[in-house]
Amino acid sequence: MFSRPICAWRALIASVAVLMPAAALGQAASAGAGQAYPTKPIRLIVPFSPGGTNDILARMVATHLSQTLGESVIVDNRTGADGIIGTDIAVKARPDGYTLLLVSSAYVMNPAVRKLPYDTPKALDFVAKLGASFLILSVGPSMPVNSVKDLLAMAKSKPGELVLSSSGGFMHFASALFTSLSKHDFNIVLYKGGFPAMIDVMGGQAHANFAVSVPAIPHLRSGKLKGLAVGTLKRAELLPDLPTLDEAGVKGYDASNWYAVASASGTPRPIVMKLHNEIVRYFNMPETQKQLTAMGAVIDLKTPDEMRKIIPAEIAKWTKVAIDTRMPRAVD
Repeated sequence: MFSRPICAWRALIASVAVLMPAAALGQAASAGAGQAYPTKPIRLIVPFSPGGTNDILARMVATHLSQTLGESVIVDNRTGADGIIGTDIAVKARPDGYTLLLVSSAYVMNPAVRKLPYDTPKALDFVAKLGASFLILSVGPSMPVNSVKDLLAMAKSKPGELVLSSSGGFMHFASALFTSLSKHDFNIVLYKGGFPAMIDVMGGQAHANFAVSVPAIPHLRSGKLKGLAVGTLKRAELLPDLPTLDEAGVKGYDASNWYAVASASGTPRPIVMKLHNEIVRYFNMPETQKQLTAMGAVIDLKTPDEMRKIIPAEIAKWTKVAIDTRMPRAVD
């Protein structure tokens, strides 16, 4: 009379005995993936042109990883559409850690104004945030202003007349955020790049500009530009005498072009963490920190879990800026 229950228990025990080795094998395979990785060259996509901060950081990371991982890390510049083309290639790559992406703030700004071929919050597994380059609100030497207060007073007396030279993508958003938070009407003129936008300020063809720290600092030192404030919430180590825009009265202003390394969603966690740990080790080296500080970059390392929380908040922030400032939007 007990034969059926006994048989059932025996079948259950047998099934558990089969499943336990399978689960252990799966865990071992996942761990093994991180230990064996990499076994072939890695591609690091930069979705912007060579020579910019994105490209410089990518080549620094690629050189270090090539030396420490034992396989070549090849930088591949895939430009176009404010970074969307290169990003889409990385998003659709096999999630095995052999295609990486150098991500910048454009990644969280694009969904605010454009329809994208990928789901931004879920498309990538972030390996590490590296840091950021800060912005400097600058004017030319002939401008009769020496502070943010002076500039805003001039803008108030000439609504819509002061030209704030800018370029697309991140720089456009940074300029729009300034007009929104300062509650002053500037004429934002978009140039084909950040460098020509800065040159026109130096020459007096435009009144003010948000210049990226890396190319702007030499011109500040030579007197070709006057810096009024930095765009981060903390003062810049390289320019300690310049106030932040928040200190200067534009409360809450915080716009820095941050950079990170990511891979396609679904990359095994051991591979992500192996890359993360190696990149963090490199960016904590005194020589690396000295080199980045000299460039005008700010190291700000974040973990994959921290980036998972940061991305949705950044998308919401810049979407609000786009709506509040009536930037052209094609998101449907």
